[in-house]
Amino acid sequence: MLAYIKLLRPYQWIKNLFVFTGILFSHRWGEAALWYQVVLAAAAFSLVSSGIYALNDIADREQDRAHPRKCRRPVASGAISVPMAWAAGLGVLIIGLALAAWVSPMAFGLIALYAALNGAYSVSLKHVVVLDIFIIAAGFMLRILVGTLGLGIEPSRWLLLCGFMVTLFLGAAKRRAELMDAPAGGSERRKVLEHYSPALLDLILGVTATASILTYGLYTMSADTIALQGTADLIYTLPLVIYGLFRYLYLLYASGSGGDPSIDLVRDPHLLVTLLLWFGFTFWLVR
Repeated sequence: MLAYIKLLRPYQWIKNLFVFTGILFSHRWGEAALWYQVVLAAAAFSLVSSGIYALNDIADREQDRAHPRKCRRPVASGAISVPMAWAAGLGVLIIGLALAAWVSPMAFGLIALYAALNGAYSVSLKHVVVLDIFIIAAGFMLRILVGTLGLGIEPSRWLLLCGFMVTLFLGAAKRRAELMDAPAGGSERRKVLEHYSPALLDLILGVTATASILTYGLYTMSADTIALQGTADLIYTLPLVIYGLFRYLYLLYASGSGGDPSIDLVRDPHLLVTLLLWFGFTFWLVR
């Protein structure tokens, strides 16, 4: 059972908090039916993403066996056979898509697109420099879209742009962490890393971090946002956003973290407290 839990990686489900973005900023918290839909959508995304992780482990098992940490993954280590991993991965994937269809046709289409995009990523697109970062970002953006368009909530264009910048930042941070972690020429090193340089990734991180701060600030000051939320004080949450981004950069460069936000968020108390403060302050302002 522990091996199957490792295969499906439920700790990664924390990424699906992005699905709740729409209901947080929609002023529709009193609608029980909407909460039912958003919880189902998050569950659907969680199951589909777990299925994708399982299928990725099957595809990458030979490369993982040469990696000092990934060799302990259930398929690479032999704890779960390839046929059983296929059964588990496809099983949760199908259940997740069925849940998505129950939520709405739009949610189903977006989550199915996520599955297809990740399938293409696993087969070939993860080896295409720069495009691989955009696909990582697209996975996060589809979560936001499922929590907005998939539930019939019109998203703010500024908020979508901010989300895109933040997710590009996370994708670049993932590649930068991998570049620092894997020695050049090593068999465990991703092929695409041969096309990246520290200077290029540092530049992408600087651009996307700056754009994230600017677009979030513009979102909080937008006339449409102020009218919808009934407050012009969301701008005062910006310092928490800046601190969170800077803390993530510190973890990346000083502590060798930054490759997986799901793990970094739980392990670093500064990031966790910052997120909780941002959520609490934001909810208090827009309630």
